[in-house]
Amino acid sequence: MKKLKGIGLLLLSNVLIIVTLSITFTILSQVILPYFGIDIRGIVSGPNLLFAAFFGFGGAFLSLAMSKTLAKMMVGASPITQPRTQAEVLVLETVQKISERLKVTMPEVYIYESPDPNAFATGPSRNNSMVAVSTGLLQNLNQNEIRAVLAHEMGHVYNGDMFTTTVLAGLMNTFVYIIANIIYRFLAERSEGLAFVAYFIIYMALSFLAMIPISWWSRRREFSADRFAANTVGKEHMISALQSIDRWVNQVQYQYPSEDALATMKISGQTRSFMQIFSTHPPI
Repeated sequence: MKKLKGIGLLLLSNVLIIVTLSITFTILSQVILPYFGIDIRGIVSGPNLLFAAFFGFGGAFLSLAMSKTLAKMMVGASPITQPRTQAEVLVLETVQKISERLKVTMPEVYIYESPDPNAFATGPSRNNSMVAVSTGLLQNLNQNEIRAVLAHEMGHVYNGDMFTTTVLAGLMNTFVYIIANIIYRFLAERSEGLAFVAYFIIYMALSFLAMIPISWWSRRREFSADRFAANTVGKEHMISALQSIDRWVNQVQYQYPSEDALATMKISGQTRSFMQIFSTHPPI
């Protein structure tokens, strides 16, 4: 029943966003822009906008709905239901205690094989989520630091970061599609071939640029999750956890893969590239 409720809320949110965009676009194209001498009524129609919103938000929300399943497959995570070690007991009990304090449904708890001390949370909603920790996290951090990292991940769950990131991604997808489509229709009157090439290039370029606000939001939510963890388990433990992660990365000269599909979810990721505006994490 809870899963059905979560899916229903996602669908309702998606519909409301599309309706809001449609109304906003109608007012913008029919009233505001013509007032300033800008007429796009013959280039972009209401149905086109609805399709763009459905295309943009549909894919984003589908990814969110499948996020737990995809994440488990990507890292080969195993559930912690019957803890085999003291570290696994610590993980399970910490997540359970924080969940009870926040009055949210206990997330599914997983462990996956990876040398780097890392963890992530994902799921459609705060009452339908999962938290996963790497073996490297349990091997390289002490108990208080592990609790802090888990509190950080529970902060993501409680703050609804997965949902808000999905909404932002859907919004960016919609704008990318609309702008590329406007340019295509404008150029198609002159040359169909030129319009197709321009559409492809502009779509790829705008998709790349759309990562800037998404990455900016990802960095902000990391700070919010750190603040949540500091208030939950003590700021000294959160600071110590981040220092331990940073120390490990520097000692082993570990390079996070740039193609990591879960980068925006994890507590630690690549941050020292020359293109900081595309970094999903702030410097440790």
